[in-house]
Amino acid sequence: MSEEFRSQLLIIGSGPAGCTAAIYAVRAGIKTTQMLGPQPGGQLSATTEIENFPGFAHFIKGSDLTEAMLAQAKKLGTIQVYDEVVDVDFSSKPFRVKNGAGASYLADAVIIATGAKAKHLGVLGEDTYRGAGVSYCATCDGFFFRNKRVVIVGGGNTAVEEAAYLSGLAKQVTLIHRRNELRADKTDQDKLFSLPNINIVWDSAVMEIFGGENKQVASVAVKNLITEEVCMLETDGVFVAIGHTPATSIFINKLDLDEGGYILSDGAGKTSVDGIFAAGDVASSTLKQAVIAAASGCIAANSAKFWLEKM
Repeated sequence: MSEEFRSQLLIIGSGPAGCTAAIYAVRAGIKTTQMLGPQPGGQLSATTEIENFPGFAHFIKGSDLTEAMLAQAKKLGTIQVYDEVVDVDFSSKPFRVKNGAGASYLADAVIIATGAKAKHLGVLGEDTYRGAGVSYCATCDGFFFRNKRVVIVGGGNTAVEEAAYLSGLAKQVTLIHRRNELRADKTDQDKLFSLPNINIVWDSAVMEIFGGENKQVASVAVKNLITEEVCMLETDGVFVAIGHTPATSIFINKLDLDEGGYILSDGAGKTSVDGIFAAGDVASSTLKQAVIAAASGCIAANSAKFWLEKM
């Protein structure tokens, strides 16, 4: 017979949303188990320098912030397990969550905080210079490129919004898009076209990212997809804005998801199943910031508390 582990609340995820939910839950006296997943901290743990999280006068590494959040949740009484979810059963109570070894975690309430992963270009140099000029978040890293030249890849709302944001910081912003027109909202496009330091390269794709002697991004190879001509473009940074993929594959047909695969939830984190809550990037297709994820973790934990009290 496979092992079973019982708790009042199960939190799936170990980023800012999951850790904050755990902190608030255990302080409310709830027996809480937190499944940390394959990469504790998620995207935050891979972020090099964070300047916009409250409470730190100087830059803090994402890995250090992750470690501090996890340590705080554990010290307060959270049961943390280095385990990954492979299947869930939300059809009856207690809810059942299974790991790869066949063990089950049973809980009266569940908070899902599995996050979302930025889509990558998949080109040479992208992984090499991640955190050294390659970024997936203009709001997070734009400050480091003040008065410099940057490239942003994409053509949807996120790319256009981030290009406009970067235009207020960088000296020159070059938007590279695979088509001859943008997919973003017309209003956002008009705003972008009116900015003096925006340059758009149509029908093109970044083929490779190159670094300089300082081991930072120095240039990109750009291919025109119609003429197949390849040119080199000097730049100090590359921002990839081609979308995110939420970690929700195991929740398909178990919870209501939107067209992008994000978990549908209300302002209190409540999902389509009573007793199941969502927090952080997994429930948000808009702005993805650690502070926002942390706030949603607090909200979800309080919603779970009220739910458990009614049982």
